[in-house]
Amino acid sequence: MSDVDALCRALLYEGYLLYPYTPGATKNRVRWTFGAVAPRAWSEAGGCEGWRWRAECLLVPGPDCRLEVSVRFLHLCRCRHGSTEWEEASERRLEASLALSDLLRIPAELPLRVTPQRTAEGDAIRRWEALEGRALISAQPLAGAIALAVEVQNLTPFAKLDAPRERVMPSSLCSTHAVLRASPGRFCSLADPPPSLAQAAAACHSIGCWPVLAGEAGRDDTLLCSPIIVEDHPRLAPESPGDLFDSSEIDELLSLRVLTLSEQEKAELRGGDPHARGILERTEHLTPAQWLRLHGTLRTPEAEP
Repeated sequence: MSDVDALCRALLYEGYLLYPYTPGATKNRVRWTFGAVAPRAWSEAGGCEGWRWRAECLLVPGPDCRLEVSVRFLHLCRCRHGSTEWEEASERRLEASLALSDLLRIPAELPLRVTPQRTAEGDAIRRWEALEGRALISAQPLAGAIALAVEVQNLTPFAKLDAPRERVMPSSLCSTHAVLRASPGRFCSLADPPPSLAQAAAACHSIGCWPVLAGEAGRDDTLLCSPIIVEDHPRLAPESPGDLFDSSEIDELLSLRVLTLSEQEKAELRGGDPHARGILERTEHLTPAQWLRLHGTLRTPEAEP
């Protein structure tokens, strides 16, 4: 997994599970993820989530530039195990490789169609609702750059227009993200654009996301569009051994708390969400060296230029 993919995964699942990670905990029965794109009918009837997600950015292309576009989101499902019911999620993607020359002539459309699904694994029954929508990708020439736009629309039919938010989320695109890669080409930082593109950068208007440069510092061929505001070239702490789904907490503290769970709680984790089971198994097998790395790291902030 690349650094960008690892970062995208961390942001994609931010808030997905919270300590104590058990499905019986009230805060883990209903997912509250960032960047939800709800069905259009429900949204336009007064729902609290929008039905469109849009990222606008600037690209300075090289010769014969191609774009790799990956739209990622979580699709919630309802899981029942005996008398306990909770929500889980599957990661879904829309991906395309596009020649910029073609995109400048005709916008690209990536259709989204997911049929209802039901699975049974042991005593656990999982149900996914249908999804319908599309991702639209367009490009317009500007002086010195190309204006790119990626728009995600949720067109899933939804009749219960007065339904509360938690009933709509299984028909929504949760934690919607996009990763754009240009080859060859360089994206413009919208937070710190060059003077020649400052006016064009200020005119970029995104809905539900914050586009930033991603990858190693100094590189500008990859753009991450996330509903969580981060700076250009965000990084994951190298000491972290894996996802804990809550960036406001300290890895060492959460890992220690996981070890204090009762045997009954651990059994609940093992029989519930696979992500929660992974947290438990990883934490129980941390080595002394990994624990020491989590205990504390001193970093000197980079000097301002």
